[in-house]
Amino acid sequence: MPDVFDVLSRDHAEVKRVCTELEEGRPPPSGEDGRRLRKNMVEQLIIEESKHEAVEEEYFWPTVRELVPDGDRLADHAVAQEQEAKKTLNDLRHAEAGSDRFEELLASFIAEGREHIAYEEDQVWPELRKVITQERAQDLGRKLEEGKKRAPTRPHPNTPPTPGVLKGAGAAVAMADRVLDKVTGRGRG
Repeated sequence: MPDVFDVLSRDHAEVKRVCTELEEGRPPPSGEDGRRLRKNMVEQLIIEESKHEAVEEEYFWPTVRELVPDGDRLADHAVAQEQEAKKTLNDLRHAEAGSDRFEELLASFIAEGREHIAYEEDQVWPELRKVITQERAQDLGRKLEEGKKRAPTRPHPNTPPTPGVLKGAGAAVAMADRVLDKVTGRGRG
């Protein structure tokens, strides 16, 4: 059974892979097909990143706060990074693929994402590894995997990133996201 670090490592590896692929695709391919492909790749990145951040805020950061000495400081810094990334992703969702604005926002997200991943892996994980039991790490990994199945698929930068709000309003927001995805075909590109 994968533990919390396995689950998050897989997510981080996928984000890094997609970001590298998007960087290598600069300048974006010309023509409508090239723009559509790039937009679809970014849209899938937004979906996966939105789910990832939602479950971190609901399960991972509360665990860091509970178990890690100085966990509040570590979590506060990470959640602030995630809120900035949500704003960037939200703006990116509405930008026209191939436009200068789209490429600027994408470059900004890639830099923010890499910085956040490095912070989490290099500063937070070592501290959590010192204090979490293997059983709890596996339980947390299971919660993250299960939570992603019902997490929001869009960034919601105005939703407070607190577990209580996410457990209540988050479920309704996630359901609305998924209905919109189904109706519009979003994420199938």
